[in-house]
Amino acid sequence: MKDPISKVQLVRYAGASGDDNLIHTDVETARSVGLPGVIAHGMLSMGFLGQFLAGIAGPEGVRRLTVRFSGMVALGDVLTCRGIVQTVQPAEGGRAIATALVWAENQRGERVTAGDAEIYSPAS
Repeated sequence: MKDPISKVQLVRYAGASGDDNLIHTDVETARSVGLPGVIAHGMLSMGFLGQFLAGIAGPEGVRRLTVRFSGMVALGDVLTCRGIVQTVQPAEGGRAIATALVWAENQRGERVTAGDAEIYSPAS
């Protein structure tokens, strides 16, 4: 992702996901519960990781993705998705299954969402 997290993006994600908790869209509500401002939905960063993996393995190639949310994502943060392949095993049809550590980090290099995934190698 190259663009900063925007208020419009959070409002759209709230509508699409059904998570209308106001800490994600209303500054006053977020501050009333001790947050410095609105924060992005954790599942939004998981979605970015899923998009990252689908870009590597193709739309049908993501077999599993599990994550932990370890940091808050604020308006204006820019997330970068990264991964490290841990293992590669043969699979049916001449493809392989790779396991990887994956994470989304903010512009300060702080991991805000991290986990592991299994993806199929791209079809040839």
